Amino acid sequence: MAHSTPRFHVPAPHARPGDTPDFSHIEIPPAGQSRRPDVAIAGSETLDLALGLVRVLDHNHQAVGEWDPKLEPDVLREGLRHMVLTRVYDERMQKLQRQGKMSFYMKSMGEEAVAVAAAMALEKTDMVFPSYRQQGILFARGRDIVDMMCHCISNSRDNLKGRQLPVHYTWAEGNFFSISGNLTTQFPQAVGYAMACQFKGESRITASWIGDGSTAEGDFHGALVLASTYRAPVILNIVNNQWAISTFQGMAAGESQTFALKGIGYGLASLRIDGNDFLAVYAATKWAAERARAGHGATVIESYTYRADAHSTSDDPSGYRPKGEGDAWPLGDPVERLKNHLIGLGEWDEERHAALEKELDQLVIASYKEAETYGTLHDGPLSPVQTMFEDVYAEPDWRLRRQRRDLGV
Repeated sequence: MAHSTPRFHVPAPHARPGDTPDFSHIEIPPAGQSRRPDVAIAGSETLDLALGLVRVLDHNHQAVGEWDPKLEPDVLREGLRHMVLTRVYDERMQKLQRQGKMSFYMKSMGEEAVAVAAAMALEKTDMVFPSYRQQGILFARGRDIVDMMCHCISNSRDNLKGRQLPVHYTWAEGNFFSISGNLTTQFPQAVGYAMACQFKGESRITASWIGDGSTAEGDFHGALVLASTYRAPVILNIVNNQWAISTFQGMAAGESQTFALKGIGYGLASLRIDGNDFLAVYAATKWAAERARAGHGATVIESYTYRADAHSTSDDPSGYRPKGEGDAWPLGDPVERLKNHLIGLGEWDEERHAALEKELDQLVIASYKEAETYGTLHDGPLSPVQTMFEDVYAEPDWRLRRQRRDLGV
């Protein structure tokens, strides 16, 4: 019997630069179709939710189904404001980077609901371990915009004293853990922190976010093992925005139909949700938080979304994906969808929305002018040299002491 020679297999995206964007392979179930189980459900019994897509907002922008969190209009307007502010801030900061006023920037365009809705569903005392595209959490928790900008231009008010890339924020007072440029480190950190809260008998939980590409890292699997073994009160969010820099999501997914399925393999409750649906993200996070606080363990949430802009200001997406692919994304724009939902409720209109955008744009412009009073990237004042040796070790070892002495600081 003849045997065929196995061929080396490399997954490929459905469309390349120059092609017409193609999302015909994506199956989108009707909104309201997914069941909402009791929070005490065994992780293995959430297989249908890991394979499906939890959606609340339908094509008419109406909230339907068991997952509808039935939020008051004031809460919806608050969420819309945070998402619009995130987008306006991102746009302004990228322009400033292009003008040479900061070294680097990363936008979250198209993913605002993933951060904002989740942050609003959590308690502000819950510790979050974000990635570098969840700046919306900071707005939802009330972070001062000037402080955020001062970090990005590394001036004298930068709370990280110039020792981190821009957009790698930290805010201890807001229970916002330092963002790391090393992929996936935040997942095991979030699990460990959750275990510590559990051990001390606290009601606090943790939540963390990584991208789809980060699931290929060993830290991802190590975190899921610990979360499953110890029933850690943690929410593990996988933001599937279709692209890990220039690598499409299939390189990390392998043959798996969804990223949420990876959680099922570890016995964890797992949900796949419409990441551009503010209400779906809020409802799923609320469910997972209730489950964690009740002692039923961790939840893996895959937010199915699309990175509508470049990976960062160092990236040119025209080299790896078709032009206009973001506009063709079948799940739409999270800001527009929530806006249209509010309009449908009679709680918003286009005039108020335009006024909100203008108000927040003026706020961001004024905040940057204030931030520059504390120094600029090129003219300083910058943090003193000796600060590179501080805030890490309680007692610096002999090598650091020698280096500091050699520098004369």
